[in-house]
Amino acid sequence: MSVLSTVVFADISGSTSLYETLGNERATAAITQLTHWICETVEEHQGRVVKTLGDGVLGVFADAACAIAATAAMLRGHDDRLSHSAQARRMDIRVGVASGEVVDVDGDCYGEAVNVASRLCERAGPAEIWATEAAVLLAGATAEVWYRKLGMMEIRGKAEMLVLYQVEWREDEEPDSQTMQATLPGPALRGDTVLGQIQFSWPGSELSFTSADGPVHVGRATKARMCINDPRVSRLHARIDWRNGGFVLTDMSSFGTWVRFGDSETPVQLRRDACMLHGAGQIALGVPFQEASATVLHFQVSGGGAQTA
Repeated sequence: MSVLSTVVFADISGSTSLYETLGNERATAAITQLTHWICETVEEHQGRVVKTLGDGVLGVFADAACAIAATAAMLRGHDDRLSHSAQARRMDIRVGVASGEVVDVDGDCYGEAVNVASRLCERAGPAEIWATEAAVLLAGATAEVWYRKLGMMEIRGKAEMLVLYQVEWREDEEPDSQTMQATLPGPALRGDTVLGQIQFSWPGSELSFTSADGPVHVGRATKARMCINDPRVSRLHARIDWRNGGFVLTDMSSFGTWVRFGDSETPVQLRRDACMLHGAGQIALGVPFQEASATVLHFQVSGGGAQTA
């Protein structure tokens, strides 16, 4: 059974050169000590250590906020270690964080979030924490860290680019230069010079967004900008982005999303894929339209190049 979790992948960089300078025994002792300390930090913040991978640690958290707090404590603590230990000075920690559905098999965990966290750890520099937008959204704003938006980037093994953030953990960082909440509207992507607008309505609610407001998350999580209180709707069910002059809906859910355009009786079913929203139509979340109790969003697109079918 898959469970929404936040995966943390921490890697010790500089370990190879440590063997050359200290020799096998002393280098192994230093790396082992640091690895054990990383594991303790994960567990102290309500995470579970899945496994150690030589000079890396894979941990999983039920709460994204705990995961982010653990990574910040990890980097702050190691920064203090650097100032007191000549051996530790030769090593750095870099971290990748990703949220998504994770499957536990005999104590090990599998899923897209595991792969993405590993890839982000590879991309991060020494003493950096890179996180997916889903992880930042679920963690929310906290006094312990700031989020710097890195923009959309390609990740090895992923067909679609992801919006990524760097978690700023240093307490002396100037907050005015950071993005304090991932849920605040961000600027339109470079190259998006034609603006559009999309309106949504469902029982008791009505919201409108422009191309400059994306990405917009839809889901059961209270941090989602379109919060849908329905147990069949995933916490982070779908994402709406402005791309190439149109609004794109991407399904991120466990049970799927259905889109019906105009008067068409044949909906488009999405399972972890995307479609362009144009004209007017309806979106069913978690269950298909034929279910009488389905949560249905009505949408209307105007502007840009997204009105034509």
